[in-house]
Amino acid sequence: MRVLDCGPFQRLRHIHQLALTYLLYPSATHRRFEHSLGVMELASRVYDVITDPDNIHESVRSIIPRKFDLEYWRRALRMAALCHDLGHLPFSHAAERDLLPAGWDHERLTLELIRSGEMEPIWTAMKVNSEDVAKLAVGPKHYKDSRFDDWEAILSEIIVGDAFGVDRMDYLLRDSHHIGVAYGRFDQYRLIDTLRILPKVDRTSEEEPGSQEPALGIEEGGIHSAEALLLARYFMFSQVYCHHVRRIYDIHLKDFLKSWLPGGVFSTSIEELLRMTDSEVTQELSKAARDENHPGFDSARCIAKRVHFRLLYQRTREDLEKNRESGKAVFIAACKEFGESEVRHDTYIQKGSGLNFPVIARDGRIFSSLSRSETIEKVPVVAIDYVYISPVCRKRAETWREKNLTRIISSKEGVEE
Repeated sequence: MRVLDCGPFQRLRHIHQLALTYLLYPSATHRRFEHSLGVMELASRVYDVITDPDNIHESVRSIIPRKFDLEYWRRALRMAALCHDLGHLPFSHAAERDLLPAGWDHERLTLELIRSGEMEPIWTAMKVNSEDVAKLAVGPKHYKDSRFDDWEAILSEIIVGDAFGVDRMDYLLRDSHHIGVAYGRFDQYRLIDTLRILPKVDRTSEEEPGSQEPALGIEEGGIHSAEALLLARYFMFSQVYCHHVRRIYDIHLKDFLKSWLPGGVFSTSIEELLRMTDSEVTQELSKAARDENHPGFDSARCIAKRVHFRLLYQRTREDLEKNRESGKAVFIAACKEFGESEVRHDTYIQKGSGLNFPVIARDGRIFSSLSRSETIEKVPVVAIDYVYISPVCRKRAETWREKNLTRIISSKEGVEE
């Protein structure tokens, strides 16, 4: 309760989970606060399952701490899960890229908050090491101060893992619920009940590896639930997170923040961060949309008046076969025709597709997920390449596109520049 009531965590009540997505899906108004509670709850369930003595595989039994330490690490894991998003900027990911100084991201801000003077006394009272909370909250990729042993790596994987990270589980379930779509749903109960700590295996191995490093894996009976999780992620990214209207609102918001923030970036001062939420940005955006002299007037007006840029071009598979940079070619040509201020370009490629995690068969052998599930092996990678045009130029641009698109893509116009 002391963590929940502290300033850094209460701030999450005022950070939208999905940025401006509520302008497209009106009920997508949920916040990082409830997401963090959900991540803690799921992490607790996963921990209890994988540390149940009946579920521990002999080859990894040596990394499981004794009972007293198990209680300590459960407490540390729950606090890390609760605090894993403390460092998010206003409007979450929409505002992060390009809006922090070099070397900073929301994970680094999270570390600073966990170590802050306000939170350190809480960890002391709980008899939890703040560095243990910090390590598990952000994982090896973002925690550079020391190495992770096998047990710490497993615990951080529970929160931020690519395959079975509960951060991902919660946001898929929560986002689909609030948006009102079925894409993100999967059987979380069956999936968690079948999770196990298992030794990693090569996808071609049919022998139990024994000595290889441990990872979160799954019993064979849960493989369909794992498939459903990965497919849920694919569909949510392709149908919701990468929706072209949602993406252009992110671009307008970023343009506004660059014009308004001192130096075009957020401060990394903890004191400044705690004073900055969606509410402060929304208030300034509303003022800017009514003031033509405000440096962010154009971007703010696009958001507040719903006159956002419209989709002019979306790359197809056929375009990709002709020109791998077709979107860039169209963007450059459109800028020449209509001016850079009237055009925006947006690209995104999802990290990874099929994930390699261990699966224990009913006869005790351990396999790679990629050798046991063709579905997991072939989950598509979401990739988008959008070009947007100002509403003022939209009709002219659509006529221009119809006349010139084939030539631009085929000739790779302007890409070399």
